[in-house]
Amino acid sequence: MSKLLYEDLTYKIIGICMEVHNNLGPGFLEIVYKDALEYEFTQSGIPFEREKKYEVKYKEIFLPHFFYADFIVFDKIVLEVKSVSELSSEFEAQCINYMKVSGNRLSLLVNFGKSKLDSKRFIL
Repeated sequence: MSKLLYEDLTYKIIGICMEVHNNLGPGFLEIVYKDALEYEFTQSGIPFEREKKYEVKYKEIFLPHFFYADFIVFDKIVLEVKSVSELSSEFEAQCINYMKVSGNRLSLLVNFGKSKLDSKRFIL
């Protein structure tokens, strides 16, 4: 059985997301969950960057608009936070695009909007 990419790190991130969801439950805006995640990452000593800005290169130029990833955790995992009734393919595409512009190989899409925490993992 093969090991998943960054399995231990992903386990820690999802564990923190579950802690936040267990304490807050569903129904808050995304910003509330992001604030709580920032607190938990800091308390746990997990390195992260919030709202990491990325330029988008097109051919030989950089486009004037940027991508802002919710979190980059452990300097290698994109964490995209949602608080919606259902995840859509649009959110999945967003995670893939964040990986393309950041050079990271793994992205987690986490939804706090349901009674049970929902997450998806993407590898590029």
